[in-house]
Amino acid sequence: MGMNWHIFAIGKPKLSFAREGIEEYAKRLRGTADVTIEYLKPSAGEEESAALLRRSAGMHRIALDERGEQCSSRELADRLGRWEQTRVKSIALLIGGADGHSPALREQADWLWSLGRLTFQHELALVIVMEQIYRAYSIKAGLPYHRD
Repeated sequence: MGMNWHIFAIGKPKLSFAREGIEEYAKRLRGTADVTIEYLKPSAGEEESAALLRRSAGMHRIALDERGEQCSSRELADRLGRWEQTRVKSIALLIGGADGHSPALREQADWLWSLGRLTFQHELALVIVMEQIYRAYSIKAGLPYHRD
């Protein structure tokens, strides 16, 4: 099996359709990548970031952040390929709560990833991220899921 993805998100999804979307893409990724999702309890912003950093210690950290780099789906697939080539084994995807990430977390992240200039509710951001991870693996495998 490929990389281990550890997705750490503040707060459990309350929207049923978001939970279903997250579960759907986690199911699609089985056999391609090992994906675990852990929901951390909401708290004050700095405490949330500290908890995300503790849980992701020793992993390649990707923080979803509005200040981050935007990329296309194909660019994400290329980045995924580079991580595989450099033997990255565990990726921690960090999704903050309503207050976002602390400066300390942003500094310790290996990559800040922005989904664009729009702000997404964190549950919806998680669905989008899961779909994009699935799409990146589909692109790498040459599957027809992605069309240019």
